[in-house]
Amino acid sequence: MAESRGSIPGIHQEHHVKLYALSTCIWCRKTRQFLEDEQVAFEYIYVDLLTDEDRETVKEEVRQWNPRSSFPTIVVDGKECIVGYKTTQIKDVLGL
Repeated sequence: MAESRGSIPGIHQEHHVKLYALSTCIWCRKTRQFLEDEQVAFEYIYVDLLTDEDRETVKEEVRQWNPRSSFPTIVVDGKECIVGYKTTQIKDVLGL
């Protein structure tokens, strides 16, 4: 079973990248794979694998960035949010 939280090392560490995802979501998996393939350092949280209390706290974090609470949600530097599997937008925001 996947870990509910973690971090992935990468050579691109210029930005703080946080990926909110669901472990069962194909678009979340594709987004994570894209970040790994591009060698971006990032943190991830699989919301569906959290305990009930943690899940509610994290869902509230996601809602602050993405009121629809859809996944994947990526927050960059605590300033910018990308919702969905949008590789061009991710590249632009991260300067890849």
